[in-house]
Amino acid sequence: MRVLDTAALLYWPVTEIAGGVCSISQQNELERVSPQRYMLVSSIDIDWRDVDPSWLEKARVAAADSGDLPRLSPVDVDVLALAIGLNLPLYTDDYRLQNTMQKAGLETHSVGTSGAKKVWKWELRCTGCGSKEPVPTDVESSKKGPVKDCDICGAPMLLKRAK
Repeated sequence: MRVLDTAALLYWPVTEIAGGVCSISQQNELERVSPQRYMLVSSIDIDWRDVDPSWLEKARVAAADSGDLPRLSPVDVDVLALAIGLNLPLYTDDYRLQNTMQKAGLETHSVGTSGAKKVWKWELRCTGCGSKEPVPTDVESSKKGPVKDCDICGAPMLLKRAK
């Protein structure tokens, strides 16, 4: 058994994705991105699962620990939670998911890329006073820009690679 990210659902042959474990939230994402592929994937034997809330919390903690949480979508967190909760390998091309899994010491494989070569640690850094802090587990998801405001000076805090 293995957990499949949406990239596998989109690009792998149907014989490869049959029997995979996926989050129910991936269905909407797949339908939005590729309605034709969604129709095909819907006819395949995939283990669609709701994510246990305790697994979600473990996934948020792991993603906050690596610093990747602010750049993961809710669907990404669901997929991560399945892999962590079921203790299964995750197949994804998402470098942030790979980074989180590798930092947590869990198995991950690439779908169609060479995959993440190194594990990076991310932190929040203030654009004003320069203070640094770890990524909290309650941070909102955003594709780019500030993650939150600094508790010390109020300036925006950006996600930066920890040195």
